[in-house]
Amino acid sequence: MATTSSSSIDESPKLIEPGKRAPAFNLPDHTGKKHRLSQYKGKSVILYFYPKDDTSGCTTEACNFRDQLPKFKTSNAVVLGISPDNPKKHQMFIDKYNLNFTLLADEKQGEDQTPTTCAKYGVWQQKSMYGRKYMGVARTTYIINPQGKIIHRFDKVKPANHADEVLNWLHENAQ
Repeated sequence: MATTSSSSIDESPKLIEPGKRAPAFNLPDHTGKKHRLSQYKGKSVILYFYPKDDTSGCTTEACNFRDQLPKFKTSNAVVLGISPDNPKKHQMFIDKYNLNFTLLADEKQGEDQTPTTCAKYGVWQQKSMYGRKYMGVARTTYIINPQGKIIHRFDKVKPANHADEVLNWLHENAQ
């Protein structure tokens, strides 16, 4: 398992280690319908966090999950993408790229504008681009077993071949 060292202002939660129970969530999809982790009990959940709809890396990652979705289904797995974008932006992203899996909206909330579920999973982190520091989503994927326990985590995900990487892990570690 990959691990990430972070030099953020570490008041942010840490990434969750495999073996821990996955935090509950209740987030809307592109239609506004709420999804809870508990409704996926009995299936493996591929919970992938990504920064923003319709950007190059996020589009590549989403389209690869789209193309590989039949293989995830045969592994009794569901793919859920989470970003801070709102349901309307998710709908446009889904329509533009014919995405065939659920995207959940973890919109920024509160005084500090923190997406709650991203924070619970430790993926809301300080980032830096061209010397400018800001808070954003660290591209991370969790595999959650049918009983709701995190069994693997992918850090510093490279979008181009990530869906294949997750599928390979699932096949090598089939339970």
